[in-house]
Amino acid sequence: MSIRLLLVDDHEVVRAGLRMFLAGIEGMEIAGEAGTVAEAIAQAAALRPNVVLMDLRLPDGSGIEACREILSEIAETRIVFLTSHSDEQAVMSTILAGACGYLLKDIRHEALVSAIRDAAAGRPILDARVTQPVAQGMQRLDALSTQERRVLALVVEGKTNKEIAAALQLSDKTVKNYLSNAFQKLQVTRRSHAAALFARGRLGDE
Repeated sequence: MSIRLLLVDDHEVVRAGLRMFLAGIEGMEIAGEAGTVAEAIAQAAALRPNVVLMDLRLPDGSGIEACREILSEIAETRIVFLTSHSDEQAVMSTILAGACGYLLKDIRHEALVSAIRDAAAGRPILDARVTQPVAQGMQRLDALSTQERRVLALVVEGKTNKEIAAALQLSDKTVKNYLSNAFQKLQVTRRSHAAALFARGRLGDE
């Protein structure tokens, strides 16, 4: 069976280049294209592609928003971000949104084809140039205390500090202290970044 692809990028030239290259690859079919978040969500719902190649920044929002929406409706679709942005925060945000891969746009053709096939087969993929900072962040998880891990586990579930305090029978101030300590150990400043690192590390332990 062919791998049905949805190309999502706001630049028509980029989509045309991808279409021209991938349409000639055996076992791959370009099911559709989109240039905005809204179009990506609508096209994914209508076409139900196996793999979505998603740009990070789109005119009406973020590819991360589109990723969450698509996966909430079509869990079996695999989403691979293909972008020119390589910062660690972006990588971790896509992981937390449920994406299975993160590639840079200057990737070689052969590597892109291989990555798409891996994604369709359910294997996670990361461009080697963005794995080092993510791996370093994962290693820092070992420094977390048991209670800091419990707090972050509830952050991943979307709970507020008050809800975490109630669940763990702690004061709001104590929860803030645990989070502050965890942020320092993980070398992050954002709640979402800490949650992404912790969620990724927990999946790796399963």
